[in-house]
Amino acid sequence: MGVDMSNPPNSHIKDFFASPALSLSLAGIFRGANVSHSAAAGSVEVEEGDEGSGGGRREETVEISSETSGPMRSRSDDDLEGEGEHDEDDGDGDGDDDDKNKKKKRKKYHRHTAEQIREMEALFKESPHPDEKQRQQLSKQLGLAPRQVKFWFQNRRTQIKAIQERHENSLLKTEMDKLREENKTMRETINKACCPNCGTATTSRGTALTTEEQQLRIENAKLKAEVEKLRVVIGKYSPGATASCSAENDQENRSSLDFYTGIFGLDKTRITEIANQAMEELKKMATAGEPLWIRSVETGREILNYDEYTKEFGSENSSNNGRPKRSIEASRETRVVFVDLPRLVQSFMDVNRWKEMFPCLISKAATVDVICNGEGANRNGAVQLMFAEVQMLTPMVPTREVYFVRYCKQLNAEQWAIVDVSIDKVEDNIDASLVKCRKRPSGCIIEDKSNGHCKVIWVEHLECQKSAVHTMFRTVVHSGLAFGARHWIATLQLQCERLVFFMATNVPTKDSTGVATLAGRKSILKLAQRMTWSFCRAIGASSYHTWSKVSSKTGEDIRISSRKNLNEPGEPVGLILCAVSSVWLPVPPHILFDFLRDEARRNEWDIMSNGGPVQATANLAKGQDRGNAVTILKMKSKENNMWVLQDSCTNAYESMVIYAPVDTNGMQSVINGCDSSNLAILPSGFSILPDGHESRPLVITSRQEEKSTEGGSLLTIAFQILTNTSPTAKLTMESVESVNALISCTLKNIKTSLQCEDS
Repeated sequence: MGVDMSNPPNSHIKDFFASPALSLSLAGIFRGANVSHSAAAGSVEVEEGDEGSGGGRREETVEISSETSGPMRSRSDDDLEGEGEHDEDDGDGDGDDDDKNKKKKRKKYHRHTAEQIREMEALFKESPHPDEKQRQQLSKQLGLAPRQVKFWFQNRRTQIKAIQERHENSLLKTEMDKLREENKTMRETINKACCPNCGTATTSRGTALTTEEQQLRIENAKLKAEVEKLRVVIGKYSPGATASCSAENDQENRSSLDFYTGIFGLDKTRITEIANQAMEELKKMATAGEPLWIRSVETGREILNYDEYTKEFGSENSSNNGRPKRSIEASRETRVVFVDLPRLVQSFMDVNRWKEMFPCLISKAATVDVICNGEGANRNGAVQLMFAEVQMLTPMVPTREVYFVRYCKQLNAEQWAIVDVSIDKVEDNIDASLVKCRKRPSGCIIEDKSNGHCKVIWVEHLECQKSAVHTMFRTVVHSGLAFGARHWIATLQLQCERLVFFMATNVPTKDSTGVATLAGRKSILKLAQRMTWSFCRAIGASSYHTWSKVSSKTGEDIRISSRKNLNEPGEPVGLILCAVSSVWLPVPPHILFDFLRDEARRNEWDIMSNGGPVQATANLAKGQDRGNAVTILKMKSKENNMWVLQDSCTNAYESMVIYAPVDTNGMQSVINGCDSSNLAILPSGFSILPDGHESRPLVITSRQEEKSTEGGSLLTIAFQILTNTSPTAKLTMESVESVNALISCTLKNIKTSLQCEDS
């Protein structure tokens, strides 16, 4: 089925977002689209990459057909043209007219011979994805149309995938049953170990753990991790059910910890000892100068002198214990952030607040166990075992999964420290296969300053397994910029500013235009923040998503992923398609950011505007940089007026422009100060990173404007569209083709406007 998307009319692409309810009808969007709709049209079989946690999965090219057939048969080309043809009647011709009419309407199917199937099976074993040349050669050899060969291979892959899913379902059921039995055994063991009258441990048992019970506990933790992986892979459970089950198991395990001194095979006192050692190392790493840290003349960043580090802290931390070879990343950054110390410390110790503080970096986070609760509101002395999945805002870079112990301690009246450190035995006993990254002593020293400010010294020190990274992102990842201290502390600084502007009651008029009330301002800022969180969750390489790769007509690789929203109030209900593409542009990041957020130039790239004027009706500052703002835009056209909510964010490392069409009536109520939590919104937008190619200046000069050595930008563009209001609907070829064209046209417009078509 062919659709010419090379130059689609803007007026029809605009129809994607024309509906306030975001229910986008993708059929017939492009004028002149020659689309053949058969009885089976509207169904798509999308081949997905190898499923698993993180972005390290193998990606496959999507193959799409608007017609599908059974696993072992395909329609012939003649069937598509001869809908009225029928098999010859072998009877005596006495059948009534109805039978004849039914035969005329019956579609013919071509059943392959045993020899044809045998030949195709042989090639399938060698190459499940034959190229066009192989299909042509096989079709001539077997006397089949190339199209029949193509569909046979597609259906065969679908059949294999269905078998695998059934097998994985069976594994999941077995593992869950086994987990229930293990929990039951543990509960019985605990009950036997306690006095039935007072509930305390009996003297015969004491507080020690037998070897058998310890193994049960370790096995239980492994099973939990495996079940969670399978839940994500198969996607057979609703988020609510999963959360409920996990919470129930956590509660049971927490209560059982009161009777044990060991945590995943390691004594609590040993964990506390390691945490204290890590705290001492962090303090030295945060305050030491040369020769431990040497400042780069070229980039201005601090570089760890690893030889000095080994002399200072010994070499035991560098042991890999038989693991695959790992790379070392170390970085340090110091900033002043606008937040009071108690609030900042509490944000680190509450996993949900911590995750919300770094939406562009943390895709998953959980407190696995609390080893020590600490004292007071700020949890002084608290120790907890945590898990985090760290991401970049692109599906092209694998996520990093890490287990670590977090220790919070007050150093003196004005200083606190938060240290994170991975512990080998804890990691191995949970699930060594999940651990792709380890934290050497990392974290931050927080010093209380006057007027609600804090000075933060951030140290990030990691061991990471070598993994394949797309060439476009290799420099920014391997240089330590992507997951380093500069990224973390710049994000922290931005989020703290956002919080201050949200809570402020005396915002200057120039920083809050178009909204009359304080309640309206807060409601809009809250909605924009939710939109940004949703965008960050949608476009990363987290195991929440399964990405498939398609190629655009302009040559860029595009990743697509779909999800179903059943009852989440913050998003439109139905089938949602997300498409993401990343490109390199020879433009400095700040130039690209200013171009994309400028409403005066929006009609140069935004297909929704259809070339018409774009007017900003409200502009709310949420940071000291003028680029950090929330804007309400009105796009005027002959057909209708559309409102768009836009959130612009920029810091020393990363910039984002995120936007979404909004329901006019709903947005008006938000402006008036009403609750925005139920307003359905589906964000699209851009993430902008430096490409990491920092070089020496061409000349030495005292003139500030000539010292710049800026490189290019890594631009990630993402579109989300509601393809069907029914959550049970299937993803269609037309939807994929349409979003493919949408990304291609937008990128082409951006390159044309910035005069970098050849990049």
